[in-house]
Amino acid sequence: MIAEPDGQPDRLRRFATIWSRAVFPVTSTSLTRPEFEEQLLPLARRLSQALHTRTLDAGAGKAVGAALVAAHCTDPDALTRTLDCVDAYLVLYCGEDGDQEELRARSSRLQHAMAAGFAEALRERTLAEQEAISAAALQAQGVVAQALHDTEARFRAVFEGAAIGIGIADLEGNILQVNGALLRMFGITDTMAYGRKVQEWTHPEDAPQTWKLYDELVRGEREHYHVEKAFYRPDGTVLWTNLTVSLLRDADGNPQYQLALMEDTTERRLLNLRLRYEATHDALTGLPNRTFFFERLEKALGASRGQRYGLCYLDLDGFKTINDSLGHAAGDRLLVEVADRLQGCATAPGEMVARLGGDEFVALTTGTDTEREVDELAARIMNALIAPISIDGRELTVRGSIGIVEGPAGERSPAEVLRSADITMYRAKSAGGNRFELADEEADARAITRHGLTTALPTALDRGEFFIEYQPLVHLGDGSVRGAEALVRWLHPQHGILGPDRFIPLAEHTGLIVPLGRWVLEQSVRQAREWRERYEDAGPLRINVNLSPCQLTHPGLVQDTVDILERTGVDPDALCLEVTESALIGADDDLLKPLRRLAEMGVDIALDDFGTGYSNLANLRRLPVSILKLDRSFTQSMQQFPADPVDLKIVEGIVALAHSLDLAVTVEGVETGAQAEQLRILGCDTAQGWYYARPGPPDRLHELALVDATG
Repeated sequence: MIAEPDGQPDRLRRFATIWSRAVFPVTSTSLTRPEFEEQLLPLARRLSQALHTRTLDAGAGKAVGAALVAAHCTDPDALTRTLDCVDAYLVLYCGEDGDQEELRARSSRLQHAMAAGFAEALRERTLAEQEAISAAALQAQGVVAQALHDTEARFRAVFEGAAIGIGIADLEGNILQVNGALLRMFGITDTMAYGRKVQEWTHPEDAPQTWKLYDELVRGEREHYHVEKAFYRPDGTVLWTNLTVSLLRDADGNPQYQLALMEDTTERRLLNLRLRYEATHDALTGLPNRTFFFERLEKALGASRGQRYGLCYLDLDGFKTINDSLGHAAGDRLLVEVADRLQGCATAPGEMVARLGGDEFVALTTGTDTEREVDELAARIMNALIAPISIDGRELTVRGSIGIVEGPAGERSPAEVLRSADITMYRAKSAGGNRFELADEEADARAITRHGLTTALPTALDRGEFFIEYQPLVHLGDGSVRGAEALVRWLHPQHGILGPDRFIPLAEHTGLIVPLGRWVLEQSVRQAREWRERYEDAGPLRINVNLSPCQLTHPGLVQDTVDILERTGVDPDALCLEVTESALIGADDDLLKPLRRLAEMGVDIALDDFGTGYSNLANLRRLPVSILKLDRSFTQSMQQFPADPVDLKIVEGIVALAHSLDLAVTVEGVETGAQAEQLRILGCDTAQGWYYARPGPPDRLHELALVDATG
């Protein structure tokens, strides 16, 4: 396979090269650095794959950590350098196609798993070595015991030359002999060791079984035991050891001495603690991170009956503006200051603050009265943000939006709770920010439905879930059908048929409105061609298609329309594009240019919902429109007889103005015969509404109901 200059294989190779250069100086491998790089390449590939899996595979991270130990990278600095390298470069070189924030969170969890795998493999390797030492000690018990009695010189050579700490005591616990390695580990002299009893070397963190095993050994009930044990040094520091204690018997097999073998594991333990801290705390602010927070939240939600939880989900208002204008360094200092203030808000037992990433923080409280406590916690957070923060000589005012979720333990999962808090936080932000809102199940459900629809939209078009219904446009003079408006619908697998008000705003937000609008336009124009072929005697039929404001600004609008008309063989005068009045308020020449080009081709442009905006009527002269679609709000009073005379005058004036500008007038929302007759008298040209027909399939275009919808 030949890699492109910036292709994925090449980027993976760069990452492996950087990794090998960082770690190679602290390895004990016999390989050259290029050979070592080849050994790391499959590990880099596994990390890259784990970064992109739908469900994070922590096992992959652990396996990579264990593989480092197998590759003789046992120096603690090798792991530190590896984690630094993964943190800095894994997402950079292997995550170019994904959401960067999510990938960085995944990378952090992979680092945690790698550290755990490294520590576990190193421990297993050490235990194996210790077991070998222990086995050798057991095998040599007879030799050592004989040496004590017969050959002092030989015993002394073995004893003093050992690299691990060795101590010998009698069965009463009196220390008889210690070697130099043990003295150096404890930081003591031999005179400080002799005369002390083994039972004095206790530590608060001794495992409960430690001294039980000791008693069994000195009674002769067991031959040896192995534990991890801490000791105090004279200077007050703590020494952690892997300790193996064996029973030595005399020539007749009677218990005589106890032999202790010790390995200093203090540095390794401190490394593990540091790795655990780094894996569970945010590097910038020092707060607990997403991983640690989820552990605590899961524990809180799994608490016993009667326990409750309260969660505040905070997002800073306007942080992106600060970051963009002052730079990321200033943004980071701002986050550190905010974190310090938040830390001071959660000091009671059962409370914690964490940073989820970016400018998002969470505060958790647990107990039996969280309904009150979480409100107080949110108020403290809001108050903590009031005072300005000084960054580079500027006084910055920071505000936040908070979503609050509170409830009993045992009912919801951590993901559900956080999702509800996230939704509620965005509700607070949408309401203007600088406030907190309580979670609402109905609001959550609506937001989740919106999110589900947004997620399903991109594939719905490919799956053919959209279809079009048509509502006839009727000439008020003779009652003939002159065309129809195309109205798109979504046949959703779970929610059934959805009207455009449910998904068009989502399509506009995601950008899908452009391909969806293109599809609607092509399907509608093809339908217009079929109608013209089928109903030749009925006169020319026109199809009206709605244009979203997003489509107006798309550079391919004119070319797409031309291509569709040419492919279908339909004349431009068979098409009318409807644009809302609000979309053209204050429109400049650049926005109007594509509409002018379409109008020059012969495509009709209709100004939809006319009368709902605030445009100056004089602007009609500069707009390339040929039809006004009068909003239904003007004609509602005409459903009753007699109609409101003021409304009649307004409609009459609009119709007169439109006709004087050579514009046709279409009225929507016609629901009664009286309404239709009144609009005919006022001079309106065409109408549509439930009085004539509801939107339906294309083969029912000429089936007019002519029944009052209000009846």
